[in-house]
Amino acid sequence: MTRDLVYGRNAVREALRGRREVLEIWAGERAASTLDWLAEGPRAHVRRERELTEAAGTSDHQGVVAWCAPYPYVDAWELASRDRPLLCCLDQVTDPRNLGAVIRSAAGAGATGVIVPEHRSARVTPAVCRSSAGAVEHLPVAVVPNLARYLGDVKRGDLWVYAAETGAETQMWDADLAAGTALVLGAEGKGVRPLVRRTCDAGVTIPLAPGVDSLNVSVAAAVLLYEARRQREREQARRPEA
Repeated sequence: MTRDLVYGRNAVREALRGRREVLEIWAGERAASTLDWLAEGPRAHVRRERELTEAAGTSDHQGVVAWCAPYPYVDAWELASRDRPLLCCLDQVTDPRNLGAVIRSAAGAGATGVIVPEHRSARVTPAVCRSSAGAVEHLPVAVVPNLARYLGDVKRGDLWVYAAETGAETQMWDADLAAGTALVLGAEGKGVRPLVRRTCDAGVTIPLAPGVDSLNVSVAAAVLLYEARRQREREQARRPEA
């Protein structure tokens, strides 16, 4: 049976509480004696620190390593079909730490899900699980064969696609992010590819102080997603009670 590796305390804990089965857990002596939540899964096998590091391929395991069922990607078109979806689409973001950070921010902002292309993009790996602090176990992540084609398929009158780009005419607080929204962010230093950009309805920019040219993709995603959340909560507060 194919198994996925997960390491790090938050990542393993959220895997136990998430959508997939945790098959085996290894823990260091200290973690095994202090982490009560380990009892939520299969009995933890106590292992030496060196064994944990060898299994994880890194010393950044915080004393806990687990093997889980393969990560359950979801259907990207189903995510887009939901009422007023808030999608975060990443165009060729290859750094797993950036992907994990984006997923963590998207989960915190209440996004519908994260979309990544099949090629030249980070996928859910142990490093992504670790950097997302386990949020990847709860937020839907989907993979599409062609991001430009996907965006062209799903955009509609009540689902607008915005490309995050420096110098765009529309600032983030002037864009309508309270309706169905797909935010598209490109890799740092490259931006959104031209073909993907042409599929978007408009560009949106984050106002920056003089001397700052750009933000890391995970930071930019967090800023835009939380602006979308702010707008949605404001609109909800304005609606008359039923």
